[in-house]
Amino acid sequence: MTLRARATTATAAAVLAATALLGLAPQASAAPVPQPAAATAEHKAAAARAATAPDTLATLSRFFAREGKVSQAAARPRVEGEAIPVNHLSPDFVAGKAGASVARLEFLASKAVSSDGQQAALWTARTEAGWQVVNIATGDDEFRYARLGAAKLPGGTVFREPQIDAWYVAGGERVLPLDEDAVRAVGSGGTTLAGYRSRVTAAYGDKLPGSVYAEQGMAGGFTDASAEPSAQDGGSAVTALAGSAGALAMGGAGVLLALRRRRAFAAA
Repeated sequence: MTLRARATTATAAAVLAATALLGLAPQASAAPVPQPAAATAEHKAAAARAATAPDTLATLSRFFAREGKVSQAAARPRVEGEAIPVNHLSPDFVAGKAGASVARLEFLASKAVSSDGQQAALWTARTEAGWQVVNIATGDDEFRYARLGAAKLPGGTVFREPQIDAWYVAGGERVLPLDEDAVRAVGSGGTTLAGYRSRVTAAYGDKLPGSVYAEQGMAGGFTDASAEPSAQDGGSAVTALAGSAGALAMGGAGVLLALRRRRAFAAA
């Protein structure tokens, strides 16, 4: 799988911890797979404004120029289409809470494209300071898997299991894989919702917030996102995964993930 680069101004804990402030209302659904929170038109418009702000475009120019494929002045980044919701595996589902959706809304993603065709996803969330771009990731995973999921299971919930970087679509009583990591996890034919819950509970059930594993702060376990360090990037709203591991917030705490090695983007 293609490695994805990340931008730098804070830790990834802030990326997803910020999404707890989204304040989105859940959708009602009679389907066996409850639906995650919905992003409203107002949220999408606010995300679009953050994604197209001058400071964001300036950071994107540096981001696209980082490997010398295009100069910073010639990058001329633009944002295409509207922001889309991105869902991640829900800790409530892992914990087996009744009625919990398999996924929860983590952030909104906007597609950025440079003059030479490079693509990136702008992760946008509502923070205490308002709507901000909180991360930049190379490639188009968020948008590609949204399309694949809609084609494979119309009306299903597309989501990512960040611990193994796997993408799925869930609907009815099934969880179907959308990439190679997901195929390795549940097989090419997918699995039942109950089967998927059993797998993730076995893998992460003892690592939820409040567990001994999390309290020890072990890699792969859940830690307090507020304990993560941060740094500023000249006033930029973009946050970062620094190095080869990052913390992603779940359930109001955080999970320290051993992610595939990614090239850090130095915005300075």
